Amino acid sequence: MDGDHILQPAELRRYADAIVKASLGVVKGDTLLVTAEPAHRELAVAVVESGYRAGARICELLYAEPLATRARLLHGSDEALGVVSPWAERRFREIIKPNGARAAITGETQPGYLDGIPPKRLATDIGRAARRTVFYRRANLDLKARWTGVAWPTDYWASQVYPELSPLEGKRRLAGDFLSFCRLTDEDGKGSTGWLKHVRAIARRSAKLTRLELRGLELRGPGTALDLRLAPESRWLGGQEETPSGVKIAPNMPTEESFTSPHAAGTNGTFACTLPLSFQGRLIEGLRGEFRGGKLVRLDASNKQDRDFVAAYIDSDPRGNGRKLGEVALVDATSRIGQSGHTYFHTLLDENAAAHIAFGAGFGGTRTGPRAVGLNRATVHLDVMIGGPDFEATGITASGKRVPVIADGLWRI
Repeated sequence: MDGDHILQPAELRRYADAIVKASLGVVKGDTLLVTAEPAHRELAVAVVESGYRAGARICELLYAEPLATRARLLHGSDEALGVVSPWAERRFREIIKPNGARAAITGETQPGYLDGIPPKRLATDIGRAARRTVFYRRANLDLKARWTGVAWPTDYWASQVYPELSPLEGKRRLAGDFLSFCRLTDEDGKGSTGWLKHVRAIARRSAKLTRLELRGLELRGPGTALDLRLAPESRWLGGQEETPSGVKIAPNMPTEESFTSPHAAGTNGTFACTLPLSFQGRLIEGLRGEFRGGKLVRLDASNKQDRDFVAAYIDSDPRGNGRKLGEVALVDATSRIGQSGHTYFHTLLDENAAAHIAFGAGFGGTRTGPRAVGLNRATVHLDVMIGGPDFEATGITASGKRVPVIADGLWRI
């Protein structure tokens, strides 16, 4: 390995090209927006380079600083809460157009950057910003925009997953994991062929789930006994999807899930998280709760402050829809992420190691009819992991027939 670089140049280029070309379909004349933090610079620059090689007209790199966000929340006036600048709104509107594409690079750099911020102040900030950018959020959730979320290792993140290694070696090990999970190793084939083969297989599996025409889903695991209603028009998504303009995208790298949006009024039972939730600079353990009539009526966590932190986020939705489900995603034991044996302390990876549910907004693409029956239109979205080796999912058809979907940890369809 050369110097302090995390990946070899050829590996970095391969990762960047998979993001830009295979997952976003960037071609000549497109606009590419890359969002990142300064610690993600190595990949951010590589993605910009790949965008220009693909023929993009504009490749804009936009850096965010968590401590600047903290400063605004801690010291800003009430007018500073939930603020969306005119130029930011213009950028949102431009990037969801058919020729726009966005790569969001993630990887925690400032743990606890929201510690000490009053939950009510945080909820106000989230709620206001969400209402001002509802057009942007819906375009992304409904798969009308081109976007993908990807990961890049940081000192802090590597120390969580590989505490026995030096920071640089930990980051290199973590980056190697990313390439394996995205099927971008030499063993997976040349270039992005392994990744494309993988996401197309997930798409075919999701289509099979759709053809089952399930009307209900029973989820069972340690601490979890959830019964979900599915709308008659339900469609399962996952892997490679197609936007209305005909561009094939893969919204997350890596991915293992097939998912849909349950009927927002039809969730009953209990859930318990099997993996910790890493959310906005905070590690939340022991999250669990209960649903009745579609609504979360009880929420607990190992730490009361963590419980209040999550509650403030989901309750920032003005209509209370943050307490209803917007997603159920199924993952079985063949997931490379799950097989690694590691907890990655990052939702992008951990949600693809195990089955999960999400509070809040549902996905417009999960309905085949024009009315989007039972779809949750919340202003928030939060994934929590409930799956594991003992997890089972059973589908219920309109006639009441029970169909094993995942049993003994493996897909049965």
